[in-house]
Amino acid sequence: MLRRLLLTAAVSASAALSSVPGAVAGTLSDAPGASPLMAAFTGGGSSLFPAGTPSARAVAAASDVVLSALMPPPARPEDSSDRLTVTVDGAGGGADGTFELDCHPAGGTHPRAAEACDRLDRMTTWGKDTFAPVPPDALCTMVYGGSATAHVTGTWAGRPVDARYDRANGCEISRWNALVPVLPDTRS
Repeated sequence: MLRRLLLTAAVSASAALSSVPGAVAGTLSDAPGASPLMAAFTGGGSSLFPAGTPSARAVAAASDVVLSALMPPPARPEDSSDRLTVTVDGAGGGADGTFELDCHPAGGTHPRAAEACDRLDRMTTWGKDTFAPVPPDALCTMVYGGSATAHVTGTWAGRPVDARYDRANGCEISRWNALVPVLPDTRS
């Protein structure tokens, strides 16, 4: 599917670029920031589009445009505002309280800040809310996981966060457990 999308974009870009002589110069191998994905389409410059041809350059340009639309922007230190406040109640075992969690670099008053930040980084996917609630139409087992509750607020990946957690049923327990060690592990 991605190949078809890129090929469609390449054909469109090729048609647009063919009307502007000299708009694209160079070859795939000498283009700064040439897309590594191009090898899949050019076979290293020998199969679908021979390297250096206008079609190959158009495919390279189109793939960069398409990939930039599909990929999240690169993380920059100046954009690092990943800071959360985690309030836990009813978990017991010294896990109750309000903790600050700073990431990139890890810090704050959270007892497992580095592990929590690593977990959040692994869970974060472009276009998906890491802290999304259980969908209202979800079918959940009627298992009670205890009276622990949590409230997470702040900013993560440049987006505001205001999420509440409990262990009232199987879905909520699973959602809580997915966030351990940001939230305390209440499993015995």
